[in-house]
Amino acid sequence: MKKRLILFALILMSYFAIAQDKILTKTGQITFEASIPSFEEVKATNKLSACVLNTKTGEIASVSMIKSFKFKSALMQEHFNENYIESDKYPKAIFKGKIENFDISKLTNQKQEFIINGTIELHGKSKNISVLAKIYKNENTTSIISNFILNTDDFNIDLPFLISNKVSKKVEVSLDYNLL
Repeated sequence: MKKRLILFALILMSYFAIAQDKILTKTGQITFEASIPSFEEVKATNKLSACVLNTKTGEIASVSMIKSFKFKSALMQEHFNENYIESDKYPKAIFKGKIENFDISKLTNQKQEFIINGTIELHGKSKNISVLAKIYKNENTTSIISNFILNTDDFNIDLPFLISNKVSKKVEVSLDYNLL
């Protein structure tokens, strides 16, 4: 009995030691904008994006449910989900990558620039990307912010002719994660 208790305690301690290598959020924010000047704003925000960061290796992964993107217009949101991104068929966007030269012990409350290399999967297509991110730490929170551009053509997202001049193929993406 005593051996089992010791074994259980060792397993529990190793679990917590491993868990401390990972920080995460389930409420990260991603915003995208594909607006064209002089036309209606094409912008949506998802405040339920999940992200996990391995603080030892710099490996990072995130997942966002497509239907969690909210637009100002319900009709625009419906067209986005049903006609363009086909969220019933492709329900999530996934990113897996690694932060170059990441060392959590060197983070401060001053934003530092890092390159994140990885693969984004969207609309059934994968693309290797490299983005610049600013990472900083305040008390128990590690924050990651980034802005980058994705091209709808890279993911075979077709825009109907009638709106193709009202929506940009170059989509500006902003993300803001606060990991604990």
